[in-house]
Amino acid sequence: MKKLLNHLSGTNLFLTGLSSLLVIAFLIFILVNPNLVSDFADFWKTLIAQRFASYLIWIVTLIAIFTIVIALTPFGRITLGKDGELPEFSRFSWFAMLFGAGVGTGILFYGVAEPISHLQNNPFLSLENIQPITPEAAVIAQRITLFHWGFHGWACYSFVGLCLGYFSYRKGLPLTIRSALYPFMGDKIYGFAGDIVDLVAVFSTLFGISVSLGLGASQMASGLQYLFSFEVTPLFKLGLILFVSAIATISVASGLNRGIKLLSEINIWLCIILLSFIIFAGPTLTILSSLVSGTLDYFATLLPMSIWVDPNENNEWQSTWTLFYWGWWISWGPFVGMFMARISRGRTLREYVAGTLLFPVLIGFFWLIVFGATALDLQLNGVGGLVEAVNRDITQAIFTAYELLDVEWATWAMALLTTILIATWFITSSDSATLVICTILCLGKKHPPMALRIFWGAIIGCVAGLILLFGGLTALQTASTSIAIPFSVVLIFMMFGLVKSLWESER
Repeated sequence: MKKLLNHLSGTNLFLTGLSSLLVIAFLIFILVNPNLVSDFADFWKTLIAQRFASYLIWIVTLIAIFTIVIALTPFGRITLGKDGELPEFSRFSWFAMLFGAGVGTGILFYGVAEPISHLQNNPFLSLENIQPITPEAAVIAQRITLFHWGFHGWACYSFVGLCLGYFSYRKGLPLTIRSALYPFMGDKIYGFAGDIVDLVAVFSTLFGISVSLGLGASQMASGLQYLFSFEVTPLFKLGLILFVSAIATISVASGLNRGIKLLSEINIWLCIILLSFIIFAGPTLTILSSLVSGTLDYFATLLPMSIWVDPNENNEWQSTWTLFYWGWWISWGPFVGMFMARISRGRTLREYVAGTLLFPVLIGFFWLIVFGATALDLQLNGVGGLVEAVNRDITQAIFTAYELLDVEWATWAMALLTTILIATWFITSSDSATLVICTILCLGKKHPPMALRIFWGAIIGCVAGLILLFGGLTALQTASTSIAIPFSVVLIFMMFGLVKSLWESER
């Protein structure tokens, strides 16, 4: 026992023990009652659509507005750290880690599949009297895709990181979620109430990353099937998750400055290669014009899209897309937000918000428009076939697009590069999430114990794998959206806490 305690030195033992017991109990429940996973997922998906649709849409919009306003006020000059403190990482490394941790797996999965899905069906087609699978429908499809990956989502990350960075580096509090509630709770954040807040953050991170790992494993399996004709089974996907999670555990064990930083920078260069191929092999002029028209259309329709709630009681489309995304972004808030704070010390509030909002959004738009415009053009003006591919197996969409580009010498190479990129982003997201969970459990300790990092690296892989195995992607998506509801309440208090502290001590 003494040796174990030595290995866990600096860890909040109560929070660590409670979270470990709960997640192990959850895993046992899944194994004992596998058939209930899908039923629970369907129940919660319907409940969220009927009872929490307006709430989720408005809370995410409020967070986005709040974050931008804070940066534009005189408070934006405040440093996340001591006055005059310099950043730890170069801008390139900073940007690479920001983007890699945030959306890498997601935009690979949905870059082709989402606009093609919206091209066929979305409520705005009937509202504007537009026929599906037409050039007019393509404009709306691109608009919706950019909206789901735009300022709203990244603001959830940016806001959490802003709060944590401010209270930790400026006020000397632990780098953990509970610190943002210090203006209300005072030293009580170190007690049971603070433990509960951090417990919600741990499970929010756990289920949020599980979605990404599930998406990544599914698409990686499709890539291996395309490349080497492997048979893709649920157990094969489970094996992929566990294998890549093991590599991610090794990466996080090596530390932030080596493993995570190196993989993030590799990801950026692989993305540049892949994007360059698509631009030159695909409909170049269409892509370039879409970069301008798509971005302008996004900003022109941003406000009405931000507050639109489907009047349909079941909200099937909105619950499948917008509500899932908003829940996913929120559930990832503790994970990516804390990671952002961890790598952003020494930057001003204004520089931080600009870096965590503008850069990732613009890069994400570039990626989504390059792939989205290419996919839409192939469907509408090319040989077609992407609609059928997405409807048949959404994970195969991007590989089908490579085939339709008809550049035989490069098709296999691009598929291989994409599969490698999925794996590296897979690893980057997993090791970043592991580091964040361990940081929470250690009350903001910069270097969590090795044993803790290894344990939670394994746990993340097991949770993602078992939910995917017994419930599918729908269960993963519902899990992240469900945990977003309680964590959103914490976000509301964090907003008030930040305003209170800034007003009292920084004006």
